[in-house]
Amino acid sequence: MGSFNDALNRLWCTRNVISYALWPLSLLYRVVIRARRLAYSVGWLASHRFDVPVIVVGNLSVGGTGKTPMVIAIANILKNEGWSPGIISRGYGGSAEHWPQTVTPESSADLVGDEPVVIARRAGCPVVVAPDRPAAVRQLLDENECNVLISDDGLQHLALNRDIEIAVVDGAAGFGNGFCLPAGPLREPVSRLDSVDFVVYNGGQGDGHRCVTEGECAVKVINNFVSRRLGEFSGRMVHGVAAIGNPARFFEHLRSAGLEIIEHPFPDHHKFDVADLQFEDDGPILMTEKDAVKCEAFADENMWYVPVDAKLGPSFQDELSKRLNSL
Repeated sequence: MGSFNDALNRLWCTRNVISYALWPLSLLYRVVIRARRLAYSVGWLASHRFDVPVIVVGNLSVGGTGKTPMVIAIANILKNEGWSPGIISRGYGGSAEHWPQTVTPESSADLVGDEPVVIARRAGCPVVVAPDRPAAVRQLLDENECNVLISDDGLQHLALNRDIEIAVVDGAAGFGNGFCLPAGPLREPVSRLDSVDFVVYNGGQGDGHRCVTEGECAVKVINNFVSRRLGEFSGRMVHGVAAIGNPARFFEHLRSAGLEIIEHPFPDHHKFDVADLQFEDDGPILMTEKDAVKCEAFADENMWYVPVDAKLGPSFQDELSKRLNSL
């Protein structure tokens, strides 16, 4: 499955025979999303507004751009400025029989999804998940005294009205071939960036705010408090495991720390079992924090994860604060 994702990403990186053949479908897709946006703007479809400011963090491309570390970073910025933030998310990959679900640091990733568990542990604020975003907001506000909300990966979920939109762009991958689905990786045309409040580039170059997503120097055993410096694995062959939107970003981070890695990419949100992590040798297994929360039931002392933080510049923080205060 990982090779299929790699092939799809390669297809979407360039304009080729296949992408041009699919281009008419992309045009149809763009017509549909434009009609949908129009239906919300004129009130044919209901967009729910709440009594607290709503910040939406999302992206244009399919796959990972670093939204989860960004959401955590924004929540911590708001807390430091005296706000009481709450976070909602879809709960993608969760198998709960009913929604919404309140997420705690002890929640099962199988039940509520992997990213919400990481957010609950790292952001330290209330988290509620549901495919119906307004329903998630109602439960979060019923259970908590929050005065600002952050919607994770909600740029295209127009049923939730928003006050601030933040688009996160993978600065290295950019927008692929620039086509919308299925000929390219875009959920919306690049021109959509003209209407958002903030564009944040995660690495690379771009005309917007900068964000640096950094792995911490320490890596941690999944099920206990043992930690080691990432550099201690330098020169050793390790197994790199990633079930995220852009596994290559994680593998490159390990290599930049001097590690020799055997890559094991999995589909985004893959549900791991013991067999997935049984390799031919006993080399250390290093994975993302998002993957680690799904391996806690069977992880051993040879399985480590690398925490990641998003670093946002003071100009972004100042502008976000001004925008919120104006609301």
